[in-house]
Amino acid sequence: MNKTALITGGASGLGFELALLFAKDDYNLVLVDINSEKLEEAKHDIEKSFSVDVKIMAKDLSQINISSEIMMELGDTEIDALVNNAGFGCFGAFHEVDWERQSQMLNLHVLTTTHLTKLVLGGMVKRGSGKILNVSSLAAFQPGPLMCLYYATKGYILSFSEAISNELKGTGVTVTALCPGPTKTSFQEVVANDCSENKIRFNMASAQAVAAYGYKCMMKGKCVAIPGGINKILGTLPRFIPRNMAANIVRKIQEKNREG
Repeated sequence: MNKTALITGGASGLGFELALLFAKDDYNLVLVDINSEKLEEAKHDIEKSFSVDVKIMAKDLSQINISSEIMMELGDTEIDALVNNAGFGCFGAFHEVDWERQSQMLNLHVLTTTHLTKLVLGGMVKRGSGKILNVSSLAAFQPGPLMCLYYATKGYILSFSEAISNELKGTGVTVTALCPGPTKTSFQEVVANDCSENKIRFNMASAQAVAAYGYKCMMKGKCVAIPGGINKILGTLPRFIPRNMAANIVRKIQEKNREG
């Protein structure tokens, strides 16, 4: 029987590209996304090209306890691979950004990612096999003024992934944190028009390329995956400069792009 992969944010962008890679390897799919129309399109496109089953769930992943709801609807379906990909960002000074939007991002990046991982992990360990890919960001390696909660939550995802990856050694289950730099997806449309992500043209990767790299690293059981040579260098720089200096650099980049 085919294995099954559960992918959040699977209707478009990086999530959809990862879904295509799983389908190519004969995984049945469970795609979860807030956009029901995009989910239907994704299901149609995948089933037209691959002989796999695609189950779709239109869910707001920023809601408390949504992970339990998803698993309840899945019933006895065994999840062999989990991709926590869904996410968005908030741009602006912490005290000025709408709290409802900020809390939704915290719930999605931290609570849903953590809870969904916990709910599938027990079965994976019991079976002695499983793959988990948590989508973090290059932002995880330093503080990020004007996108402080986005950077902080992506840092949480990275640290969480590294820790449980270590805990799971010898179980047959692996955890990979994918930390891409700027990637051309719908993320730019959601954050804000003046976010630096919308100004960057240099070093902007395609969702297809990032997905391919992340998928390859996940299948190899690599703990941290940073696509692109430049990004690998940028990911190591915060180790060699004071954190307040790193914060100042990010702040200046954000302010410059907002003005420009």
